[in-house]
Amino acid sequence: MANDSEANNDRQAWQDAYDRTPLRDVDFETMSGIPVEPVYGGGPYPGQYPFTRGIRPSMYRSRLWTMRMFAGFGTAEDTNGRFKEILRNGGTGLSTAFDMPTLMGRDSDHEWALGEVGRAGVAIDTLADMRDLFADIDLGSVSTSMTINGPAHIIMAMYIALAEENSVDRAALSGTIQNDILKEYQAQKEYIFPPRPSMRLITDLIRFTAAEMPRWHPVSVSGYHIREAGSNAAQELAFTLANGFAYVEAAIAAGMDVDDFAPRLSFFFNSHSDFFEEIGKFRAARRIWATWMKERYGARDERSMLCRFHTQTAGVSLTAQQPEINVARVALQALAAVLGGSQSLHTDSFDEAMALPTEDAARIALRTQQIIAYETGVASVADPLGGSAYVEWMTDEIERRAEDIFSHLHELGGGSILEGVYAGIDNGYFVGAIADSGYRFERAVNAGRRIVVGVNEFTDGDHPSDRNLLRIDPQVEANQLKRLADVKQSRDESLVRTSLEQLVTDAADPTINTIPATIKAVQALATEGEIVAALETVFGTYVETAVM
Repeated sequence: MANDSEANNDRQAWQDAYDRTPLRDVDFETMSGIPVEPVYGGGPYPGQYPFTRGIRPSMYRSRLWTMRMFAGFGTAEDTNGRFKEILRNGGTGLSTAFDMPTLMGRDSDHEWALGEVGRAGVAIDTLADMRDLFADIDLGSVSTSMTINGPAHIIMAMYIALAEENSVDRAALSGTIQNDILKEYQAQKEYIFPPRPSMRLITDLIRFTAAEMPRWHPVSVSGYHIREAGSNAAQELAFTLANGFAYVEAAIAAGMDVDDFAPRLSFFFNSHSDFFEEIGKFRAARRIWATWMKERYGARDERSMLCRFHTQTAGVSLTAQQPEINVARVALQALAAVLGGSQSLHTDSFDEAMALPTEDAARIALRTQQIIAYETGVASVADPLGGSAYVEWMTDEIERRAEDIFSHLHELGGGSILEGVYAGIDNGYFVGAIADSGYRFERAVNAGRRIVVGVNEFTDGDHPSDRNLLRIDPQVEANQLKRLADVKQSRDESLVRTSLEQLVTDAADPTINTIPATIKAVQALATEGEIVAALETVFGTYVETAVM
């Protein structure tokens, strides 16, 4: 009877919370006119700890996921045009891709940048570029995501400075900066400084945003790149959440209360092709994060226990062979993300295996999300697959495998996940595990044990000469170099020098937050590369040790 009473209490608590939630003005019924309930099955219900079934009682009945399309190429002016196209076509958030020099903290005129300026994303050297990037876009009303890590605090400083130039209070800014440096050492390799000083910069930004930017997510802990590098789903989940726990431990060690910052941490996952495995992964992520935050880190605020995440469909699954069929891949991967309860979603364009997406391809990708949202009916029910014996088993199994990895890291770190992650970086554990997983997958494909349509089976119908691809004009690099030279020519060099000297002084003192000095430096039009070079004099530069 006690169990029945608890179940009734869970249901009533969920109903009370649901009744307080404003809903979208749509008919929640099938195409045949059959009304559908907001939730089916037993508790814990959506919006109830440990949030396996979703972070909100009503899920998409009250608010659809943010349809955030990734964009960035050429100059800031080029990308500004694409941003406006996305917003005109119904996109509800902007997501910025930066070129390789920017991601590595090097200016467009650096010798390493030759041939890479504006190619894999937009080139940003100074605050002047940031002005062009968001020209005529109201930063107070749009949600912006920026995918950058090593120099994330510098790009964030530019964004804050730009908002203030446009009379937008920093407290009104809404969005996310990835700022997840740990996975760079594990998978993506876009690092600058060694791990420990890099964590200092991250905790500085966490403290700064907690105090002054209540709507901003200062870290998006990213499993996406871990998966793209070759990990399996359980590794993606475990490594990502372990990195999240490491950031929590670092912020607590810096003197912050967990509930002062954890509500603004967010996650970024990959949605790959194994449909039910991905759904189980998303559900397990919420349960693990909530349990650890409450039981290990002492979170009291329920918001600290919510694993809110953005999802992107699997770029590594896209094929250059018969690229049109990528539309089907992306649709199924996006559907898995929605059924798994994602708060934000990016759908890859079908031509991205060959080049940056064309406008037409990006529009199809966005329309894919809109079809899922408005035509399929899956947004009418929270956790529609909850209660499926297979889905529940898969959720439990992914969680079990993740917990095994946490145990290993806990042991490596002598009781600290943060120290375990550092040790796993130093001894090659993460790199080796990801490489082994990727190797096993490729062997299965090469042996024909795993079919990739259009690659090792059903290979007819490919006509590569017919492709209409986005080409980056070589003149883009010349234009960006001129833009940078003009900025350097017109700025106050003494102000630049003074601001960089102050930044070095602040960086040398671990008790001082480096973000205010970084904002002053970008306002003086110091370049990203100059700021990085100044910090390298204090922090050094990371060189990976090869592990055999």
